[in-house]
Amino acid sequence: MDAVEKTARDLLLERGVTIEEIAELVYELQSNYHSALTIQACIDNIDRVLSKREVQNAIITGIQLDKLTEKKMLDEPLQSILARDEGLYGIDEIIALSIVNVYGSIGFTNYGYVDKMKPGIIKKLNDKSSSYCHTFLDDIVGAIAAAASSRLAHRREHTE
Repeated sequence: MDAVEKTARDLLLERGVTIEEIAELVYELQSNYHSALTIQACIDNIDRVLSKREVQNAIITGIQLDKLTEKKMLDEPLQSILARDEGLYGIDEIIALSIVNVYGSIGFTNYGYVDKMKPGIIKKLNDKSSSYCHTFLDDIVGAIAAAASSRLAHRREHTE
């Protein structure tokens, strides 16, 4: 693991997101299609997703913007837009889609589902009552889960 991957993984943990919580999302997305799916298989696929430089860059960029928002270090109107997680902003989803795009179109469907339903850790991250800003992180976590799910689906197709 190089320094950039380590930084990305450390930032996820610092922000309260574990690989196991992301694995639960992957399991929810894929268990209907893989009868023998295990959490460990989900974790293995997440690890592969996190090994990609594009994914690491998205994590680092998004979390940095969330942290700067918490510290009120951005100029207006961006500061208020990110603090409110304004629905029409959309750049948070664009960064997340850069993660999903690494593993093909099936990831877009999975991402849309978790973005709309907000299961598991995403619901916690999307809670606006905390003092933390997760405007980017909730979408990034959903995208990691969607990409890992897509990777699982692609690998299954190649083995059957």
